Amino acid sequence: MTRGSFHALLDADDRVLSGDARFAELNDRAGGQTGGGLALAAVAALVRIARGLRVPVARMIVIGDEDSDGDWHVRAVPGDDATVALAATLLRERPGAMLAAGTIAVAEPPADAAWSWEVDAGLRVIRIDTAAIARHGIDPVAVLGQPLTALFVLEARSDGAMPLLEAMSNVRDFAGQAAVVRASGARVALAGRVRHDAAGGFAGFVGGVYTGVAAGVRDGLTGAFNSRLHRVLRAPLDTIITQAESISGAGEGGLEAHYRDYAADIASAGRHLLGLVDDLVDMEAIERGDLAVAHDRVELAAVAREGTALLAARAAERGVTIAPLAGDAAVTAIGDYRRTLQIVVNLLGNAVEYSPAGGVVRLRARQRDGQVRLQVCDQGRGIAIHEQARIFEKFVRGDDSVPGGSGLGLYIARRLAQAMSGTLTVESEIGQGACFTLALPAASAQAAGEQDQ
Repeated sequence: MTRGSFHALLDADDRVLSGDARFAELNDRAGGQTGGGLALAAVAALVRIARGLRVPVARMIVIGDEDSDGDWHVRAVPGDDATVALAATLLRERPGAMLAAGTIAVAEPPADAAWSWEVDAGLRVIRIDTAAIARHGIDPVAVLGQPLTALFVLEARSDGAMPLLEAMSNVRDFAGQAAVVRASGARVALAGRVRHDAAGGFAGFVGGVYTGVAAGVRDGLTGAFNSRLHRVLRAPLDTIITQAESISGAGEGGLEAHYRDYAADIASAGRHLLGLVDDLVDMEAIERGDLAVAHDRVELAAVAREGTALLAARAAERGVTIAPLAGDAAVTAIGDYRRTLQIVVNLLGNAVEYSPAGGVVRLRARQRDGQVRLQVCDQGRGIAIHEQARIFEKFVRGDDSVPGGSGLGLYIARRLAQAMSGTLTVESEIGQGACFTLALPAASAQAAGEQDQ
């Protein structure tokens, strides 16, 4: 244990069951004690969110007193008995008076960025756009506190220079830093604005990510429509969702139950709108004809596992089980991992939404005729034959009685499959559920073709 971390365990009523010396010090300063209630208000709100959602939740939280303020990465993990375990790491500490006086300059992210990030003076990630990086298959909790290079592979210009490192050395803003997202292989460009400490020194960057770029030059993927859409809608929606989740996770006594329910509804609506923004961005890129996809080896078992994990909480809430992948789990396709995951998450999300309580969503992988196929089957009401072609059209939904959805998910999923030289099809009968099949070129087939040449 170091002064830069703490651990604690809380009971179902947020009473402190145990905690290390660092936690006791912080909690005592806030007026709490072991055996009593948790006195750190921001941490308590995080605990209630984690317990309410029944999934681990992590946030950046400022904890301090009149002497100092610290930026802590706090993770709350709920147990089956409604206890919550806390684990926290101190990322940065500074004099409290300076922060209160507002003498630390906080920069705004660069305009028109698709998503944003923030690093400290050591280029360690202290904030990240969680909604955006989920599309790249990245765990936001694992990234916090890690070097920026754990998230991006930075690329030098033709003259060997790196704009980000030059900006760090000269304490200035930068743009046009070419990079690759490690988890997905997506090519992006980074820009950043300097954060200054109280003495005017370098305290890190507030940065933005531009997608669909090469060597730091934005292409049509983030055209004027996309960039303005993200800038105008994403930031306020992120704020609305975060604040609403904090309110809905508040405990008994401080807020009436129906207000917490209102806040939960606001957060849900905000997430729906964020999904719509992302869908519109993808749709525009597809219809411009300049959507770029990778052609790498993609293990469908890994995609299935990650997609299942992302939908696990929603499935549990609906009383639906997502069964483990069946069939040939070793099949490997040629395609873009991030886009394949996007398709599978869409299919699993639809299957969970349309399945009845107690239903089972099944996944099966197999290889045939030079293709690998991943099938997602539900036990919902099914799709009439005359509707099966229409559900892949823009703004068409299979069942308007089910809330949510923009009617763009399957349209985008099929176009993404086609961009990877694959197909997305459906088989269904009324009352028999639906099975969607994603087919992509098999990696073994590509290798055989290369040997024949």
